[in-house]
Amino acid sequence: MQTIACNRSEDSSTIFYLMGIPFLPKSLFLPIFFVFLLLYLLILAGNTLILVAVVTEPSLHKPMYFFLINLSALDILLTTSTVPKMLSLLLLGDHFLSFPACFLQMYLYHSFSCSEAFILVVMAYDRYVAICRPLHYPVLMTPQTNAALAASAWLTALLLPIPAVVQTSHMAFDDITHIYHCFYDHLAVVQASCSDITSQTFMGFCIAMVVSFLPLFLVLFSCVCILASVLCISSEGHSKAFSTCSSHFLVVGTYYSSIVIAYVAYRAELPLDFHVMGNVVYAILTPVLNPFIYTLRNKNVKAA
Repeated sequence: MQTIACNRSEDSSTIFYLMGIPFLPKSLFLPIFFVFLLLYLLILAGNTLILVAVVTEPSLHKPMYFFLINLSALDILLTTSTVPKMLSLLLLGDHFLSFPACFLQMYLYHSFSCSEAFILVVMAYDRYVAICRPLHYPVLMTPQTNAALAASAWLTALLLPIPAVVQTSHMAFDDITHIYHCFYDHLAVVQASCSDITSQTFMGFCIAMVVSFLPLFLVLFSCVCILASVLCISSEGHSKAFSTCSSHFLVVGTYYSSIVIAYVAYRAELPLDFHVMGNVVYAILTPVLNPFIYTLRNKNVKAA
């Protein structure tokens, strides 16, 4: 792949210019700002309520809800790593970000995205043990085990994006580099580089496959095991088991649906705006829906 002529070689004085949604008329900036602001406030309020409810209500001090507050914290952190900059861009026209701030946002966004995928796997394992091995549940899902599972998910996700982010930071960029996105996604920054992007694109693809398909396989495997176990119990047990798992399955479905939207927008050679909006949907859809799913479909959380 040919490299693009660059006005500056590797240099941390590079300034990045976020283009936002490239073909969005300026007359729509304010309405879109209020839409994103409303969604962000819903994410903060809904997930904070879940955190407070689980922490303060003794009846919710169970493994399932321990992992749920991890998910809620991740939803807040994930959106806070991207949405405030998007709001500033739409309202104030604040397009610029320094070199270190760009790569910090990129790292945080991808770390929290990875963490969410791994926490969903841990939650699936919790539901598998609860339904398929109920007599062993108190032994297998001790507080120490729960903490170790959650810490492993967080730590793995915090480490996984480091190679891609560090390697991308050593690529060559112009003095002012234009990023065709609403936030600093790895692929968008790589595509704006003057260097050969082949290796970085491949590395990003490999990490995306690990983060997307390995957790999805594990979640689907747990779903199959749960379904097989449920079919062997009474009809009364059916409804109780499905009630226990329905919220989690809906969250998993929402999460991977948003990934599919982002992937299709990228691979289908749609206009750039669709690619950008596909990533925005991925960043916002799951965090805004999770509190509604868990409060509307979980009687214990709703009561708390």
